[in-house]
Amino acid sequence: MRRRRPSTLKFVLALAGATAAIALPAGAQSTLPAPAVPTGSGNLPDLGGTPQTSDQTAAQGTPDQGNTSIQSSLGPYGDPGGLRASLAQRGVTYSLVFIGETLGNPSGGARQGIIGEGRLDLQVNVDLAKAIALDGATLHANGYKIFGDGLSRNDLLNLSFASGIEGLPSTRLYEVWFEQVAMGGKVALKLGQIGADTEFLASQYAALFVNSTFGWPNITGYDLPSGGPAYPVATPGIRLKLAPNDRLTVLAGVFDGDPAGAAKVGATAEPGKLDRYGTNFRVTDPPFVIAEAAYTYGGRDGTLLPGIAKLGGWENFGSFAATIPTGAGLSLGSGTGRLRGNDGLYGLVDQMVYRVPGVDDGAVGVFARLSGSPGDRNLISFYADAGITGKGLVPGRADDTAGVSFAASRISSAARRTDRLERASLGVPYPIRSNELLFEASYQAQVVPGFTLQPDIQYVVRPGGGIPNPDGTDFRRIRNAAVVGVRATVQY
Repeated sequence: MRRRRPSTLKFVLALAGATAAIALPAGAQSTLPAPAVPTGSGNLPDLGGTPQTSDQTAAQGTPDQGNTSIQSSLGPYGDPGGLRASLAQRGVTYSLVFIGETLGNPSGGARQGIIGEGRLDLQVNVDLAKAIALDGATLHANGYKIFGDGLSRNDLLNLSFASGIEGLPSTRLYEVWFEQVAMGGKVALKLGQIGADTEFLASQYAALFVNSTFGWPNITGYDLPSGGPAYPVATPGIRLKLAPNDRLTVLAGVFDGDPAGAAKVGATAEPGKLDRYGTNFRVTDPPFVIAEAAYTYGGRDGTLLPGIAKLGGWENFGSFAATIPTGAGLSLGSGTGRLRGNDGLYGLVDQMVYRVPGVDDGAVGVFARLSGSPGDRNLISFYADAGITGKGLVPGRADDTAGVSFAASRISSAARRTDRLERASLGVPYPIRSNELLFEASYQAQVVPGFTLQPDIQYVVRPGGGIPNPDGTDFRRIRNAAVVGVRATVQY
């Protein structure tokens, strides 16, 4: 059933009403944890934000009762019966995190629409040193309840999903793993069902933004089978972390190369449908290997402001189609050719550029990420994003965070080739895809510790890279789209 296209006035009124509906019952909501400082990030300040996924290990312990949990604002109701404190003494900590948001595109896209969506995240950590006297060991599990429509899937048809929580409605397991830390924290081995997006390719300063590409970027999300081991589908794997000193950290992971089976012949469903509950536990597909080195520099007492630089690469040992479907989903040309393996390189930088005087963690930081993959077997051959984020810039609002960002996804030569073949076969001006550009501006305001409201604006240039509008008959590209919305997050 298609939704009606609302007028601009109706759109604004509906958006305001949905915002109020989300914001008022704050006690019933929760938000993703404040982003953990990436391993090896030195003393980069916490600039707030809502990471696309979370990796709250036992090393972080019980959620901070300061700025990251609403428990401190609930008085005697914050820990009824002392259950949380009692479990923590036994090594068991948990958090409930909810994101509720409304988004809409008053102009552009394949069609106009307004959606509401949300995600509840339950995380449980067991410190096995306290539970069974196994020093340095941790058990972790988390699962999601995802609900609501998706603006990108239904209305925008763009590559960079408007929200990092967008997914098919489901109740699903995400991660469940065991980690052993040794040699005073210099070595850590993690084994189980793991999401690579919780540690690899992660920028702390990009965590503020709502769009999904600032978490697990488009290039891995579209070039890897099932989108790779990333939200909402994790996969069995093993991850090794080495930290020989407080400046250098090396991560390496081996995962099943097709988490949901989406690369199999005839598997046309989305990964979230193929692995509906997160319990497929696939282990027989050709592996996906990823490695990353992170180096931190600068410091609070030095002349150089702190920053972190990361360099990484990945390899998938499966086979990949030599023909990328057109924007309309058609595979032309040879169609059956297969190429062996796939790979990518990436680099990123998080750099503090200014400290706000008199504000704890008040700072301005910039980030940039670049990544490339072969253009003969992938939809996206080059990806770049960058942005600037500031916390504590508004007088009297020390915990508010604001930022602007940009992302570009270049369509590969293989995809453009099938577009040209389609144009030649139809004899009409069928669009040739080039790239998709995304701009985002966001402001996260803390209402009380652990509860934030976040107005957000996005603008998408050439949705889908410039694909034809499926609702039209003249093969015109989907129009550039403006997206506005608000997110409410609470963490307990």
